[in-house]
Formats: sequence, C-alpha cells, structure tokens
Amino acid sequence: MQQEFVPKWVAWETTQKCNLRCVHCRCSSDLTSSSGDFTTEEGKKLLKEIADFSKPVVVLSGGEPLLRPDIFELAQFGTSLGLRMCMATNGALVTDEICQKMKQADIKMVSLSLDGSSAEVHDNFRQCPGSFEGVVRAAEIFRRNGQKFLINSSFTKRNQHDIANTFKVAKSLGATAWYMFMIVPTGRGEEIMSELISKEDYEEILDWHYQQEKLEDEILMRPTCAPHYYRIVPQKAKAEGVNFERRSLTFSTGGGKGCIAAQTICLIDCFGNVKPCSYFHRTAGNVKQVPFKEIWENSDIFRSLRDFKSYKGKCGQCEYLNICGGCRARADAVYGDYLEEEPFCNYVPIRVQRQEAAGDNK
Repeated sequence: MQQEFVPKWVAWETTQKCNLRCVHCRCSSDLTSSSGDFTTEEGKKLLKEIADFSKPVVVLSGGEPLLRPDIFELAQFGTSLGLRMCMATNGALVTDEICQKMKQADIKMVSLSLDGSSAEVHDNFRQCPGSFEGVVRAAEIFRRNGQKFLINSSFTKRNQHDIANTFKVAKSLGATAWYMFMIVPTGRGEEIMSELISKEDYEEILDWHYQQEKLEDEILMRPTCAPHYYRIVPQKAKAEGVNFERRSLTFSTGGGKGCIAAQTICLIDCFGNVKPCSYFHRTAGNVKQVPFKEIWENSDIFRSLRDFKSYKGKCGQCEYLNICGGCRARADAVYGDYLEEEPFCNYVPIRVQRQEAAGDNK
C-alpha cells in the first residue's frame, strides 16, 4: 500500500443515541437511536486492531459518546495503546466530573458544536432549546479544567448569515481551533437539501475564510467538507502575488489536500461498518467480519477513491484534482455516484474552458 494512504484519523461512532435532534445529523440520531452492538471487549479489540496497523487520531464520536457508560474505559485503553484519543460531544452533558475523567483518560482534544452566535440561531439549528447555553457552559468547564477543545460550526442557508459572528464567539470561548463545516446532505441532512448553500455563496464564504485567516494568529481555522478551498487558496494567493503559508492546509489529516475520504480518514459506525468518511452511506466492509487493515487496504470503494484518474465530470478534468478532489460524499448524495463531479463547485477547469471554446469556434 502506498505510504500516503495510511489511516491518520479514524472516527468511531460509539453509539447513535443522542440527546439532541439536529437538522443536519448525518446518522439521524436521537434518544431512540441504536446504541450499536459493540461490547466493551469488542471495542477494545477494535482499538487494538487499529493500533497494530497505524497510530491515528481516534475520535470517539456518536450520536453523543457521553451516553455510552464505558466511554472512558475505552478512551483510556486507546491511550494505553499509543492512540491519540479525542472526543466529539455536543457539550450538554459536560460537567467538571466528566472533564476530569477526560483528563484522566488523556483525551487530547474535545470538539464542541456551535452553529450560531446566539441561542436563537444555534438552538433553531440544533432543534433543542438551551443547547447554546450548554455549549457555552461546556467551554467554560473545559477552560476551568485545562481541557483543550475546538469548535465545529455547520452552516446551511438558515445560519450562513451568522458565520462571521459565530467565529467571533468561538474565539471568545477559548477554542484552540475553529472548523467551518459545509453541510453534506446525508442522514437527516437529506431532508434539508433545499437549504444547502448555493455554489455562488459557497465561493464567497470560502473567500471570507481566506481573508480572515490571513489576519488570524490566535486560533487555527479550517474549512471542512469544503475541498475546493484547496483550489481557492492558491488561486487567491497567486492573484495577490503572495506566498501564503497556510496553517489550516497543513493542520489537517490530509497534509494539504481537500477530500481525504478513504485516503487518510474513515468512519467506523456503531455496528462495525467501515465507511470512507462520516458522510458516506456506502460500506466498505465490517470489522466484525474482516480485519480493519484488510478493509482499509483492499476494499473496492477505498481503492476506487484513491484512483483519481477514475473521477468524472469537471473534477476528472480539473487541474486542481490532486489537491481538491471535490467532496466525494456530496457527489454520492446528489448524483448517486461518488466518482462524479463535486455538485457545489462553480469553477470551470482550464481544460473544459478550452474544449468549450473549441466547440464555439467550429
């Protein structure tokens, strides 16, 4: 296997149960969702399998991972194997006691979700009154206990007007990093297809991110599920005649690439199904039946995602293919084909422009 295709970041959906019911949830979680079928021992076996293959970041995710009773036993075991254990929580269940357990298990980083600068915006997005206050309270608890945390913010048309203010709040809460997520319409997100940010607004938002990041030296910024940012940055920098050494393009598991599904990241759901990323419906194999290493190296889906020559449409002809790649999960959700072109990119590759010009001249 080529060295670049080694797992560097694995999200493990430890449960699908969640105390919120967010409009964009990739796995449609709520309190009636499944806890999955991993026992504690099976969970440890999985972590051992991963550690024997590589030493990636492992994010204990959900649902809400704090609803799983053995979550800190699993976290501590992962740490003992040399894995960099992290956790993704909505913050509502965080207390000083929970925070101390995180520190005892050596949780390196916790992610919180903040989708608006006010309760009005955030609670509407999260479909839960009081969830904004829960995030603010969790951030305060983390600061008080010295637990590092970052903030993820997801955006659709309903809250895109609040992006800049949400970023300001994330900074004020003391986050180490701020990740701006552009929604992929999977899970409950399929129900809000009409709310997805337009191609034109997408480009403007990523331009805002670029301009903001040039000024930023207090907090790491990174757009997520927005691979065309890796096209926009060199385009903008070249036009401005600057050599912009961007932290966010290297502060990632991709090492400076847009879509990294099945290349350096993957998701393992609470039933053991391995997927190219958290937003893919398709399954490459199940770790209860096939070793994780075997799935990672030899599954058809993973192999095809690493074959950039097989990409279709504009993406397949784009000069930025190797650093952008287009969102494969978004292509799958919209076209039913994960090798199709990125549906929310309005860039026309030079090769396509020339083909169109040649056609006009006939």
